[in-house]
Amino acid sequence: MSRAGAGQSGSFALSLAKFAEQATQAIDASVREIIIEIGNSVIRMSPVGNPEIWAANVAHRSANKASADAYDFNVAIRNTVINLTDSNFTKSGKLKAGVKYAKPLTKAERVQNFNVNGLVSGNGYVGGRFRGNWMFSIGAPDETTTDEVDKSGSKSMARIRDGAIEFSAGDIAYITNSLPYAIPLEFGHSTQAPSGMVRVTVVRFQQIVLEAIRNNQI
Repeated sequence: MSRAGAGQSGSFALSLAKFAEQATQAIDASVREIIIEIGNSVIRMSPVGNPEIWAANVAHRSANKASADAYDFNVAIRNTVINLTDSNFTKSGKLKAGVKYAKPLTKAERVQNFNVNGLVSGNGYVGGRFRGNWMFSIGAPDETTTDEVDKSGSKSMARIRDGAIEFSAGDIAYITNSLPYAIPLEFGHSTQAPSGMVRVTVVRFQQIVLEAIRNNQI
């Protein structure tokens, strides 16, 4: 018996060691995928500053549009009065010389003369700094900020993806945004993300975990 089994005693141990190695790799891959999806989620939902929807600009454009509409309303009244006044027409039904209809505003005149698309705040502003400030770190939060604009969020996503490669199960990962307006944005300051970014992602956390496990099961 002993001779028949000689040289075979380590086979089970080697199989278990290989399985353990594969399991560890699967766990690490799953956790990295979870980190990346969490990061992508908060970045995708991060609002990008848009002066067009700022309250001051909405009010400004609304007031200017009202002024332009009032002008056109007065034009319509003037033309109606002309049509109702018989003395303005010849016997053949044509307008007499010197009588002219008023013209409503063209689109160009509404813009140029009444500034219906104007801004009182944010001229020249380019949004995307908030998206560009999502940081990834292992072991301790990264509280740095950058002036870099990342409107699409692609640079921040790459930052998190590259950082997650270094992550192993048992480490502690941090995804942070240290801009002073990050917390107000998380709690509804922007109409683009009224329910925040982190809180919405937390609700999806279990779904993200299960998806990662399915993708990396051995």
